[in-house]
Amino acid sequence: MFDILISHIQNKVNLTNEEKTELQSFFSVKKLKKKQFLLKEGDICTHLSFVGEGLLKSYFVDEKGGENINMFAFEGWWISDFKSFISQEKAVLNIDAVEETELLMISLEDYEKLTLEIPVMDRYFRILYQNSLVTKDYRLIASNSYTAEEKYLEFSKKNPEIIKRIPHNLIASFLGLAPETVSRIRRKLLLKKL
Repeated sequence: MFDILISHIQNKVNLTNEEKTELQSFFSVKKLKKKQFLLKEGDICTHLSFVGEGLLKSYFVDEKGGENINMFAFEGWWISDFKSFISQEKAVLNIDAVEETELLMISLEDYEKLTLEIPVMDRYFRILYQNSLVTKDYRLIASNSYTAEEKYLEFSKKNPEIIKRIPHNLIASFLGLAPETVSRIRRKLLLKKL
């Protein structure tokens, strides 16, 4: 599993063999069963987590008790309630496993040490944060200007393999649509293929 992390890092920055070896000492492994929580709202997010295998969802619960998914994280993705992680304040997000999941986790203390001891990792995380901001901007634009079908098509185009692993009600929550709308769109697209 550590190879997945190294490969992900190497796609953004170059690591020496010594840095690759040193990097391992900063992480611990955690396994989650399907529907098991990594983080609950109100708890403090103590770790930044890298998904080596599996699928997680990050969400908040509204006043009616509905889940509002803001992110899916699958192999090669990082996940946390980042504000809670950095500030060590109570989390506003819940994170749980959609599938059995295996994670590499790093504590805030080790995260800080890592970026000081292996300076290229500071650049790596900066690149990730920049990409995340761009993605969030485009997601906001899409949510305000795309039709339901355009939202679904864009999501499925960007995530062709993952969309097969996510139940349609969770996709609906992520896209801000009713589950019936996603079912209708899927039927319509299926009929077009026939």
